Amino acid sequence: MDMPLVVVRFEPKPGMHAQVEAVLRPMVPATRAEAGNRRYDLFGSVDASGGEVFYLVEQYADDAAVAAHRESAHYLQYRAVILPLLLQPPQVQMLRSIDARPY
Repeated sequence: MDMPLVVVRFEPKPGMHAQVEAVLRPMVPATRAEAGNRRYDLFGSVDASGGEVFYLVEQYADDAAVAAHRESAHYLQYRAVILPLLLQPPQVQMLRSIDARPY
């Protein structure tokens, strides 16, 4: 069964790194508690220009689980507050496995 893998990149506005992290951190336990969630991990990095960025790596049991996540109260709350803190909207990549090792 192909479990959707979602990678989301967040680029905070200058000076907004802590605020973005404060919005993203509560999403981790809330999303991990969803029945269809298989993975929800938050990462930090620095881009080529030296700006701090965040990545969420998410995996769900199926497309219905992705849809349920996007309708959850914690997701809707996060979407209501995150956009003004970012240089651009979150960059979402939906990946399908070609040859991936299960974990």
